Amino acid sequence: MEALDTKRKALKINLDEHIYGSFAEIGAGQEVARNFFTAGAASGTIAKTMSAYDMAFSNAIYGKEVDGRYVTKSRVLKMLDHEYPLLQERLTEAKYQNKTFFAFADTVTTLNYNKDNDPHGWLGIQFQLYSGGPSNTILFHVRLLDTDAGLQQQVLGALGVNLIYAAFYYSHNYQQMIESLVDNLQVNSVEIDLIQVEGPDFPDVNNKLLNLYLITKGYSHSVIFTPDGHSHQAKDYLYKKDILLFRTKANHKPHPILDREEEIVREIEQEEGCAHGKLSVLYELTLDDHKEHSLPETELSHFLERIDELTQKGKVVFISQFARHHNLVGHISRFKPRMVRVLISAKNLAHIFNANNYQDHYLSELLAYISQMFNKEVRLYVFPEKTKEGENWIHLDTIPVGPESKPLFDFLCQNEYLKELKIAESPY
Repeated sequence: MEALDTKRKALKINLDEHIYGSFAEIGAGQEVARNFFTAGAASGTIAKTMSAYDMAFSNAIYGKEVDGRYVTKSRVLKMLDHEYPLLQERLTEAKYQNKTFFAFADTVTTLNYNKDNDPHGWLGIQFQLYSGGPSNTILFHVRLLDTDAGLQQQVLGALGVNLIYAAFYYSHNYQQMIESLVDNLQVNSVEIDLIQVEGPDFPDVNNKLLNLYLITKGYSHSVIFTPDGHSHQAKDYLYKKDILLFRTKANHKPHPILDREEEIVREIEQEEGCAHGKLSVLYELTLDDHKEHSLPETELSHFLERIDELTQKGKVVFISQFARHHNLVGHISRFKPRMVRVLISAKNLAHIFNANNYQDHYLSELLAYISQMFNKEVRLYVFPEKTKEGENWIHLDTIPVGPESKPLFDFLCQNEYLKELKIAESPY
C-alpha cells in the first residue's frame, strides 16, 4: 500500500472527528504543528500549540533537568506528562466526550550556524486509542543527518506527522508502525536509534524486538540493553566511559575465554590504570547477517534469547550491525569514550592479516582497515586459541603474517596497539 504524503496524513488526522490534542515543541520551531495548520481543517485536531523556546520559560513549565540538558528523553517525558493531563483537566464539556486525546512533544537541536554541533532530538506522543481510554506512549530518538538546518526542520515536521499518524492508524501492527516513521523522507536524512512503546493498549509489546528491528531495517546502527531491561542509545551510554568489548555471536556457543571475565577485567584494569569497577564491559552481538528480517519474534528468537540470557546474568549487551571490527570500533569512537579495548582471538587477528581475505590491493586495503581500526582510544587484547586441528596454540607472537605486512604488524605490537592477554597464556 502506497504511503500518504505528509500533507495528506496531516489532513486525514485533521478530518478525523475523534483525534484531538496539543503540540509542545522545543528547539527547532513548531515544525510539526505547522504541517497540520497548512494541511487545512486544523481546528478539528489542534487544541493548543506552544514552543517554550527560552530556557527560563521551559524550566518554569516543565522543571529543570538535573544534568542541565534539554534535548533528552527525560525532557520529552516531562513535556508529555505535563501537557496530556491538561487536556483531560480542561476539556470536559460534552463536545469533547467522543475525543481521543493526544499530546505530542519534541525537544530537538538542529544544525547551528557554525555547523559544529550534533543535530538530534526526542519525539514522543501520549495518546488514547479510544475515548475515555487509558493513555499510551510512543517515543523515539533521532539523529538529523542533512547538512542544512532548513532541511532538518522539514524532516522533523514529517517525523512528527508520521508519529501521530502511526499512533492512531498503525497501533495494531508494530512493523508498519516503525516503517511508517520514515515515510516521505530521503534515505540518509535521519537515523532512528531508539524507540519505546508502552501502555495498557500494548500488552504484548517487546521493546527489545522493536529496537532490533530498527537495526535490521537500517534505521539504526546499534542499541544497548542493560540488566534492568531498559534500552539505551549507544551515544549516551558510552560517552566518556572506559569500554571493554567482548564480541560474540547469538547462535554460537560462548567461547570458553568468556568464563574468565573477572580475571580479564582485573588484568586490563591493572594494565590500563583503571579504577576497579570503572571498566564498562559490553557483550556485543552483530545483526549484520539479519538485515531485512521481518518483525515477527520467531525471526529473531535466538537473538532475543541470547540477550535475555546475558542480561539476566547482569551483563550489558551491545547490538550492532557491524560484522567487521574496524567498522564497529569506528562507530563506537563516534561517541567519544575515554578508552576502547576489544577482546579478539589470535585466529581472528590472523584472519585480518591474511592476504587471501583481500582483493587485488592487499596492502592498501589492510592499511585502510588498520587506520580505521586504531586511534588513540583503541587497543586490541589478543587471547591465544587452538588451531582447527585442536593441537597447536596460536599466540600473538606466532600469528602467521606475510613479509609485506610484517613491518605493520610489528609496529602495532611494539606500540601496544596489539597486546596479548596474559591470563590466557595457560590453556582454558
